[in-house]
Amino acid sequence: MKNKALQEQRIRGYFIEATKEILKSEGLKSVSVRNIAEKAGYSFATLYNYFKDAKDLVFLCVQDFQEECSAHVVTRSAKAARGGKKLRAILLAYLEYFVQYPGIFELFFMEKLSELNKQPETASMITGFPDRLCEEEWKYLIANKTVSAAAAANKRAALLYGLSGLLLLYINRQMPAGYPAFLKAANTFIDSQLKEMNT
Repeated sequence: MKNKALQEQRIRGYFIEATKEILKSEGLKSVSVRNIAEKAGYSFATLYNYFKDAKDLVFLCVQDFQEECSAHVVTRSAKAARGGKKLRAILLAYLEYFVQYPGIFELFFMEKLSELNKQPETASMITGFPDRLCEEEWKYLIANKTVSAAAAANKRAALLYGLSGLLLLYINRQMPAGYPAFLKAANTFIDSQLKEMNT
């Protein structure tokens, strides 16, 4: 019985990894039960033994991508000093991840939620993600009276909307032209929001 459970877990993993690969390279438009099954090396009928439909798999991938992005952010911001500098490093690593995987950004911020999952918590899980990455640093800054709770709330909202807008324009319109110009614009925007907290 134990071997059967391990085999089922392994097969589920193949389907999830196949879906992630399709999402990263081709985007949501290419996700179908047949494409996933073909990439995983199984029949589409087998997929239905483990998942309700392709949306079920896509939702699991959103969770996996968030964990992957979180790990990337932790690695890239590990050496930054606590507070404003750490926040800045986290936000730049967040941007870097989505520039590297534009299909994941589209999945998170451009697809209709009905294409992902109809559960109400899906929206807050996705839109609240950048804020959750920074949660500990905001608490640290508020506790050290570097910023008030009210000011932090305003800056958090501005960063969410501003960074999403920067990514949207860059990924879909190549504006500004080239990654160095995008990075410069991102740095300028982040610095404008964190200017008094970079101590």
